[in-house]
Amino acid sequence: MARNDRDRVLRHRVVAKRLAEDLGVSISTISRAFSPNAVIAPQTRERVLKHAAAIGYKPNPYAQSLITRRSKIAGIIVSDIANPFYPEVLTGLTEALQSAGLNVMLFTGAAGETADTVLPSALHYQPNIVVVMAATLSFRAALESIEAGTSLIFFNRYVPDTPTHSVTCDNVRGGVEVADHLLDLGHRRPAYIAGPQDATTNMDRWEGFSSRCGERGFAPRHEDAGAFSHAAGYAAAKRLLAAGSRPDSIFCANDLLALGALDAARREFGLGVPEDLSIVGFDDISMAAWPSHALTTYRQPTRRMIATTIDLVRVVEENPNFEPVSERIAGQLVIRETTAERATQKEEG
Repeated sequence: MARNDRDRVLRHRVVAKRLAEDLGVSISTISRAFSPNAVIAPQTRERVLKHAAAIGYKPNPYAQSLITRRSKIAGIIVSDIANPFYPEVLTGLTEALQSAGLNVMLFTGAAGETADTVLPSALHYQPNIVVVMAATLSFRAALESIEAGTSLIFFNRYVPDTPTHSVTCDNVRGGVEVADHLLDLGHRRPAYIAGPQDATTNMDRWEGFSSRCGERGFAPRHEDAGAFSHAAGYAAAKRLLAAGSRPDSIFCANDLLALGALDAARREFGLGVPEDLSIVGFDDISMAAWPSHALTTYRQPTRRMIATTIDLVRVVEENPNFEPVSERIAGQLVIRETTAERATQKEEG
């Protein structure tokens, strides 16, 4: 144990010992009084909490974790905090974890950075759970986490062939529904603007979209943006729309890409959206509903995803060796003003 850690534990014990001596009880009784689910007489708990408040004592969760090896800490790793989807989700997830009795610690990395570089910092605090958002992880790092006694839950991502849990939107199904929407409107030259190649969200959305288009007799074009950002979407749309046989519809791997594509179509090519081109995003971030965008998109079921994550946290806390599970939850297509029936189809009808 490092010297700073040892000092924290000693300070925690000294104050707890004073509280125990004042009340004539054991230190373990003091600890149980601050644990909501611990077995202790109500009158004793009330005496301890009242006297603790009088002397200004509050239990130090970190110091307790160094003694008990159970921290009641949930770490959250986010590597794409600039994407509006994650701050919006982070608020709800943090509140839900705190309501479940966990202390939340946030760890951030650069966009596209793997969780391998951030995970060691999180494991230093001996968290019960680490929720990983918008980042990948190596098999080696996953094993290191398990050996340290920390369970990993991926949110809106998954890492194949690792002993980790995951909760995601059903991205394949989302891609299928977007394809059906565009083809049902009469579009015959669909295209896809992709995010990072190694992101499972990107891969699954393309899988659903391309397979459904193929089933219905169309081969969508694929344009790599390389990142989930407005600038990347703008640049990718410029390349796509400048090439021959311009697409009549574009499905983007997330809303930021779609907003970039929307701006590129209007500013660089003078195209009307949806008169000349339909554009669809994925996530349904707050900006998607702004009147200036009115973006058709596939809404992620974030509330259900958060609730499922908390259910999984509770299960894993009871049984850290619980067999890894992957939860896939269906989202919802939200039709706004960036998609419309193809004009030629209207004339033919």
